[in-house]
Amino acid sequence: MSSSLSRRSFLARSGIIGCSLAASPLLTPVSFAAAPWDTRLVVIILRGGMDGLDVVQPYGDPAFSKLRGSLALGAEGGALDLDGYFALHPRLAPLMPMWKAGQLSFVNAVSTPYRDKRSHFDGQDLLEAGTSSLAGVRDGWLNRMLQTVPGITAQTAYAIGREDMRLLTGTAQVANWSPDAEFDLSPQAERLMELITEADPAMHAALSEAQILSASGMERSKKKGSKTSDHVQVAEFAAQQLSDEARIAAFSLNGWDSHNNQQRVIGGALDRLAETLTTLRGKMRGDTWSKTAVVAMTEFGRTARENGTKGTDHGTGGLMVLAGGAVRGGQVFGDWPGLAESDLYQGRDLMPTGDVRAHAAWVMRGLTGLDRATLEGSIFPGVDLGRDPGLLL
Repeated sequence: MSSSLSRRSFLARSGIIGCSLAASPLLTPVSFAAAPWDTRLVVIILRGGMDGLDVVQPYGDPAFSKLRGSLALGAEGGALDLDGYFALHPRLAPLMPMWKAGQLSFVNAVSTPYRDKRSHFDGQDLLEAGTSSLAGVRDGWLNRMLQTVPGITAQTAYAIGREDMRLLTGTAQVANWSPDAEFDLSPQAERLMELITEADPAMHAALSEAQILSASGMERSKKKGSKTSDHVQVAEFAAQQLSDEARIAAFSLNGWDSHNNQQRVIGGALDRLAETLTTLRGKMRGDTWSKTAVVAMTEFGRTARENGTKGTDHGTGGLMVLAGGAVRGGQVFGDWPGLAESDLYQGRDLMPTGDVRAHAAWVMRGLTGLDRATLEGSIFPGVDLGRDPGLLL
């Protein structure tokens, strides 16, 4: 067989000889990267439109209980007081030790420039593009950040999970991993693939990376069996890579679309978020957690009013979650707009008072030292960072 086998042919034939496409870093959506700095950044996309007014409940706002109906839990419903004005949803109780340790915070009333149509797909695309428009945009904002840093390798940033991580799409190298990644080849077939790809450095490197990532995933599966949830496996893998050479990890958590029976829907999503953050903290080795900032963001918030099916509909202003030893925790940041009728966006949504991109940029600046001009011009073109909100220590 010719050693000049094309990449397309390689990918097509790999299925014939038993190589799972999930193992290829060209096809799976988990990304990590090493970098000149020693801090770590984890970006979590909360897909579906997380209801920030349920996660961090402004019970001190006079209009809250009337607007929210059965969703306004209050102390009697188990909500956990944070600062005398805001309370945390009880399903995030496992994160209270982080809050008390100064390793968990929230940013209220943030959004992308996306308005009015409230489509999950467009909202998520704009969130991951990091721009005010999708016209002519191909790269994601996290990949654009990697493009500005010399010496980046495929092990600097990881895209993790089965979801397509657009924010890491671009010309900068990124590694990918999925919990079900397998590289099921006989020793003879594996040797054959090594010989086939030897003349193509890029494909040879991709094959080697697939072997390494798949081996680490299968080893964990042998130790834990098949009962570990995907989101926990993703968090464990991210913690392992970030404890070594990787500096950036990005992945998604789904299940935030809560039109009906919100308490049931959001409860499961909050459980997954809590398990993900506690796993990241618990599985990072040495002092890695102390150098880490986790940024969890969603495409838009939800309506201020509870709807007729005990849920909420697509809205505008939302919530950002920050965690890690590098964040200034124990605080609810953001310019709170209020929930009075006259304060709502279009009379229905929490009014956005901050740009989620600017807050992500300030976290990035604090971790990496990137200058303001690069952040406002190349990574988040057109964004105005404003003053430093002090999200990091």
